[in-house]
Amino acid sequence: MSENKELLEATVKGLQEKIGQLNMDLKSKQQELEDVNKPELTALQMDIINDAVDSALGNYDLDCGHFDYEFELDYDSKVVLSNLTFTDTYDLVEAVVKNIENHFKIIKDEKTNE
Repeated sequence: MSENKELLEATVKGLQEKIGQLNMDLKSKQQELEDVNKPELTALQMDIINDAVDSALGNYDLDCGHFDYEFELDYDSKVVLSNLTFTDTYDLVEAVVKNIENHFKIIKDEKTNE
């Protein structure tokens, strides 16, 4: 009887390990499927994009006009900033995109002709 129990426990343990391996394989294949239609980037291209974004953000002139903000009085009569919202996202995105475009030759996409 105990041999039968040990055999069942070993079988269950083996099956659990197999399930764990199959789950890892499934996640790997799902990632491959997700990536199949993504355009490819080399490490050098990614470094160029990273540097371009960093440069665009570093050179972007942020001032108070780019934000909506609200003040309120604290319980001890101190004026505090209660809400700060960045409102100039379009110009910031445009600066980043233009900086990236300056580093690459943009070609027309065969599918969309853009």
